Amino acid sequence: MVGESRKWVVLIATIWIQAFTGTNFDFSSYSSEMKSVLDITQLQLNSLSVASDMGKAFGWCSGVTLMYFPLWVVLIMSAFLGLLGYGFQWLVIQRLITLPYYLVFFLCLIAGCSICWFNTVCYVLCIKNFTRNRSLALSLSVSFNGVSAALFTLIANAINSNNDTLYLLLNALVPLLISLLVLPPILYQPQPQQNSSDTLHCRDRDSLIFLCLNILALVTGIYLLFLYSLSSSPTVARAILVGAVFLLAMLLFLPYIVYSREWSCFTLPTSFSLYESSFARIDNNDEHELHKELISMEDNDAMNSGSVQSMMIEKSFCFASVLEKEKLTMLGEEHTTKMLIRRWDFWLYYIAYFCGGTIGLVYSNNLGQISQSLGHGSLTSSLVTLYSTCSFFGRLLAAVPDLFSSKIHFARTGWFAAALIPTPIAFILLAISGTKTTLQLGTSLIGLSSGFVFSAAVSITSELFGPNSVGMNHNILITNIPLGSCLYGLLAALVYDSNATSRRDSIWLREMSMCMGRKCYMQTFIWWSCISIVGLVSSFLLFLRTKQAYDGYERNKTRNRIQAS
Repeated sequence: MVGESRKWVVLIATIWIQAFTGTNFDFSSYSSEMKSVLDITQLQLNSLSVASDMGKAFGWCSGVTLMYFPLWVVLIMSAFLGLLGYGFQWLVIQRLITLPYYLVFFLCLIAGCSICWFNTVCYVLCIKNFTRNRSLALSLSVSFNGVSAALFTLIANAINSNNDTLYLLLNALVPLLISLLVLPPILYQPQPQQNSSDTLHCRDRDSLIFLCLNILALVTGIYLLFLYSLSSSPTVARAILVGAVFLLAMLLFLPYIVYSREWSCFTLPTSFSLYESSFARIDNNDEHELHKELISMEDNDAMNSGSVQSMMIEKSFCFASVLEKEKLTMLGEEHTTKMLIRRWDFWLYYIAYFCGGTIGLVYSNNLGQISQSLGHGSLTSSLVTLYSTCSFFGRLLAAVPDLFSSKIHFARTGWFAAALIPTPIAFILLAISGTKTTLQLGTSLIGLSSGFVFSAAVSITSELFGPNSVGMNHNILITNIPLGSCLYGLLAALVYDSNATSRRDSIWLREMSMCMGRKCYMQTFIWWSCISIVGLVSSFLLFLRTKQAYDGYERNKTRNRIQAS
């Protein structure tokens, strides 16, 4: 019982880590100040945001480090990387020291590594302690990464709302303090529970706890979204911040409230059980083989019954052969790096993430200049918070496939494809109009979409390519983030600078260029909308290729339930 309760403390620890280490979300809050202090062009400023994202290209190092060091060591290393990267940037932007541009670039790279290493620690903790409900644990934990910008803005407003450089100091210190705070539960993790203790009573109790935690998370997001606009005054900001911290602290007490009222686990309707909602790792090799055999038998029956029709389709459409080539036949099979890069499914997944989720992150990095060029510079902080909070809601929505799996059987890759639909719509709206309302609506849609992608991707990687390899495989997947940040950011910067230099009334300060008007980003929005459509198509192809594996899992799970009863 003690071990069962301690796993929830570990989950809350990952939530707190995620909530205070999403420091890449607030780049736009101080980017204009950084541009002014360094006297650089938009292209050079974009390179700094690329450097931060480039840290994710070295995320695999955290997976390798975990092979030789315990989790708590990697956690502290992550905190000190952030302290070094953001701390020296703060000294630069305060003009306390002077560093050449390439060293500032290197500091941004180190800061980006810190974020990625924190994420890896959280992924491993969730998967290790929630083998059957890892999708729910991951989506809940990762979702809180989206509230980082709102929390950091509240802290900054509570101290000094007129000092944008304060964000860098907070980015350096707060993650370190949080890491030290959550260190005890990580040091004393519970031992993995055996399946024998996995009673119906425990399942229902876990279901209720996850439900309560998701409801409280939703309340936290709504609280931050609607009360943030009142935080311009330091006194009000402090009051709102205290309320936010209280809600985060309440997450810790919820599991113990449920444990203290054991009768409540029986009142949860069985039709809303969450325990079997995630795709559990199958530890027994015989069960693996049985699962493969069952799917193969069903596939052969389907092929025999419709062989004539299948042959006609194959001859008529070459597209069908692409969909069938080396597609996954089961979920949870472990993939080495060599196996991973040979998979068509991985590359479809990679392109979908590259053209869907990553482009949303690049948009958030450019929010400061986008709002400034459209004449809404005063809205930058609120737009950053809006994007961050909507990203939080998007990440929470990633739990929908698990919450309603007993009623709706739909592949997680299908949800992933559906989540990418708002992104091209948002960019088309932004290209058509530059009004304040359109900017807020577009930012909200992109935040929701990218948030869902970031959260669901961890579970998808675990399901398609194996839970034990997720620390390495997911970091290989997110190498698309620095690549996309470089390419999409370069496109935006070139369009911005070309319009700034072509305008006679453009303002120049040494090397710093400024562009005002819709021309600065209109072409960029058009290109980004086309790119996001490519990501949508790729995600749909991934759904078609993996649907059989998800359906096969559901059939096998239903068969096992019938046999068990």
